[in-house]
Amino acid sequence: MDSRVHFITVATADLDAARHFYQEGLGWEPLVDVPDEILFFQIGPGLTLGLYDARTFTNDLLAPGTAQPSGFTLSHNVDSATLVDETIERLLAAGATLVTKPQFAAFGGYHGHVADPNGIVWEIAHNPAWSVDETGAVLLGE
Repeated sequence: MDSRVHFITVATADLDAARHFYQEGLGWEPLVDVPDEILFFQIGPGLTLGLYDARTFTNDLLAPGTAQPSGFTLSHNVDSATLVDETIERLLAAGATLVTKPQFAAFGGYHGHVADPNGIVWEIAHNPAWSVDETGAVLLGE
């Protein structure tokens, strides 16, 4: 089995607000943008984030009364604590809500959290123990 995730799809209440946040805040360009339905962004090698209109998502996937997933964050790692602060400020200007102020973290780095306009929580972090090698392998260590 090929052990990879190719798409992460999240129900989104306001695609226009999401479009502004991801394009203006993170500087991403959509792979596909179907108004009032779905936005796709490539977020890594072979990895796509889909932001799906919540009503369409529910009609497409969930039976009435089915629980929806919760309790997750998406993370964006940057090269310094200064870039954490700068990125969070840019995201706030693009419609994010501050969840936790940037601060030093138990993992030895520096991070803060914002919620996009639809409540998706993003951790913006500098983790000196995290890196990606030339093959794309994630390295976590001291």
